[in-house]
Amino acid sequence: MGTRTLLVVALLLLPWNPLQAQEFATDDERNTIEVFEYASPSVVYVTNQQVVRDPRSFDLLTVPRGAGTGFVWDERGYIVTNFHVIENARKVVITLQDQSIWPAEVVGLAPEKDLAVLKINAPDKKLQPLRRGDSSELMVGRKVLAIGNPFGLDATLTTGVVSALGREIEAPNQRKIRNVIQTDAAINPGNSGGPLLNSQAELIGVNTMIYSPSGASAGIGFAIPVNTLKDIVPQLIEHGRIVRPVIGIDIAPDQWARQSGVKGVAVLRVAPGSPADRAGLRGAQRSRWGTIILGDIITAIDQHPTRNYDELMTALEKYAPGDRVELVFARDGKTERRSLTLAAPDGL
Repeated sequence: MGTRTLLVVALLLLPWNPLQAQEFATDDERNTIEVFEYASPSVVYVTNQQVVRDPRSFDLLTVPRGAGTGFVWDERGYIVTNFHVIENARKVVITLQDQSIWPAEVVGLAPEKDLAVLKINAPDKKLQPLRRGDSSELMVGRKVLAIGNPFGLDATLTTGVVSALGREIEAPNQRKIRNVIQTDAAINPGNSGGPLLNSQAELIGVNTMIYSPSGASAGIGFAIPVNTLKDIVPQLIEHGRIVRPVIGIDIAPDQWARQSGVKGVAVLRVAPGSPADRAGLRGAQRSRWGTIILGDIITAIDQHPTRNYDELMTALEKYAPGDRVELVFARDGKTERRSLTLAAPDGL
């Protein structure tokens, strides 16, 4: 037996030390491990429960309706997840990484952004918020990591890259969610509401949905960018909903507008004393013969087109109550412009 063979045999007989094995990890592997170890304590398991009646005893029972993922927003116990994870829940329970279980209060909902904020009364020492990144700095090809609870398997890590930016997906209430991140990091049922992270362990998005004919990951996942959260989550915590300024109008359904050949948002009614009323907008009217006379058709707010209800709501989200805007609308075949000051919604 040669000297080289003896050396190989001797190396094989040495006890395996996992700490020594880590020395052979690549820089990318080491980064992945570090991000997971830092961020995983911030990721929570969200259980959506409903109350049902036992058909045999007629007793009320609490049973799981669905599950998903969330993450700690701050030390006060606020948890962020997807709206569809807790939709129609009678009771929501949060499980932290240490397996402690906490009942959650629903603080705010934004179905148009598929976001929800919950709150648990856990001690500060159990709550580790994620650092928040800047999704405007993302580029296609950047490494991303997703942590979640797919199929009920907690603390699961997947990695990938930013596949595309500026995508649009549909929210649970059929509104469009814009500027969404597309990634090939595997996102499966149960990952919804979990964090998408960059290589600095910063939150850059909320994993929301996948595109898949089979229902399992097909390498096309979507995440709501963290910059959207920075704007919306504080509103949900303070007001329980997105604070969107109002014009003071009732509008026709998009389907009716399309059937009528209207390219814009048709005004049905103008609320007395509202910004729209003070600006002189007109709603629909009925002629002496009973036919409907169209009111004004809003086509833009400042430079933002409003071809349908979704675009009108999206445009208004860019402003705050008290902002002055220019409304562009069609009346009797002519384009008109009026300035008005947006008002706060009722209850604020």
